[in-house]
Amino acid sequence: MELKLKKVAVRSLLDGDKTSFSDGVLKVNRREIVDMLMKDKRFSSAMVELALPGESTRILPVKDVVEPRCKLEGPGEVFPGFIGDVETVGEGTTLALVGAAVVTCGKIVGFQEGIIDMSGPGAEYTPFSKTLNVVLVVEPVEGLEKHEYESACRLAGLKTAHYLASAAKGATGGEVETYCLPDLAKAMTSFPGLPKVAYLYMLQSQGLLHDTYVYGVDAKRIIPTLIHPNEVMDGAIVSGNCVSACDKNNTYSHQNNPIIHHMYKRHGKDLNFVGCVITNENTTLADKKRSSSYAVKLAKMLGVEGVIISEEGFGNPDTDLIMNCRKAEQSGIKTVLVTDEYAGRDGASQSLADACPEADAVVTAANANEIIVLPRMEKIIGLPDTANVIAGGFQGSLREDGSIEVEIQAITGATSELGFSRIGAYTI
Repeated sequence: MELKLKKVAVRSLLDGDKTSFSDGVLKVNRREIVDMLMKDKRFSSAMVELALPGESTRILPVKDVVEPRCKLEGPGEVFPGFIGDVETVGEGTTLALVGAAVVTCGKIVGFQEGIIDMSGPGAEYTPFSKTLNVVLVVEPVEGLEKHEYESACRLAGLKTAHYLASAAKGATGGEVETYCLPDLAKAMTSFPGLPKVAYLYMLQSQGLLHDTYVYGVDAKRIIPTLIHPNEVMDGAIVSGNCVSACDKNNTYSHQNNPIIHHMYKRHGKDLNFVGCVITNENTTLADKKRSSSYAVKLAKMLGVEGVIISEEGFGNPDTDLIMNCRKAEQSGIKTVLVTDEYAGRDGASQSLADACPEADAVVTAANANEIIVLPRMEKIIGLPDTANVIAGGFQGSLREDGSIEVEIQAITGATSELGFSRIGAYTI
């Protein structure tokens, strides 16, 4: 399976009479997008705003972020099950508008959406302060159930992302990156002497409004399975959940999963990357046991010597993370875990809700309970009063002067458990 990703850089985002792309400039006709979104009768209103890096702009409550992509050639269409048919993706050529993003904004579950500041100290914690953002503020019709509102909001983001990318189909230039792995039979014998490594990819699936979709199917309805990493780049995995903003794996971070990209870079050099196993995060003990045992069984069938395991969320999913780790290690498979921490505002509390001696190689994305004060912004896109109920906030978080005191838990992507964040570490 070979995928060519044509990355076209967006350097400027402007209003335009027609939605178009030329010479790095993405022009957006807001009316076109609003008219497209309002065909969904679940919305009472829709508004399109532009938010640019460095501006004194705050966006909240943020639901999802999506990178504009569309297929140029090959089977299927991006976001299968939503935009495209459910045919397998991950082959051919896909266009990506690098540097642009679609941000969906709506008060679905008030305490589990996020904040994006385009400047100031908060901007240092979110990767989406550096993207040129087309922001959709969508309101539901009266009486619409929360899960239907989420569904409509999710589809609005995907449609707009595909629409913007499609406007750039004629773009010339850009960087083309090719991603290819051999079939499993060849993978088993490729690069003798290098350790075979897989990626165990945990998807949030704890129930209503805590969902992730695979080819349009809610992940809580699946058992662990194999997926080609190229399928992920084509939008086979879509965020549909309302969890803490800091470690929600939004659709953009799935499309640009750093673990997948770095394993591709190391493939054939110091490891043999044989593919991905996706698994879910469950709420009952029986389901946790079933999924962890099945996921590790698949890894054993691949004959791997190591797996990288990433999770989404915290608390209850920590038990799935540790169960996956322990069973893999006891099967002779070395593990590295990628997570974040909820160690209290002073950093002195237990970081994870579960632990085991086998979890001796862990990469942390930082402590989500760290407090930050976000200064007043000149422009607010969305609903500022949600700062008082957002996860990481509290009553009184929104101050009279317009500043906000919150934990970094409230900032979109601040402690991404895929590593798609701006927090890092270095030695001196």
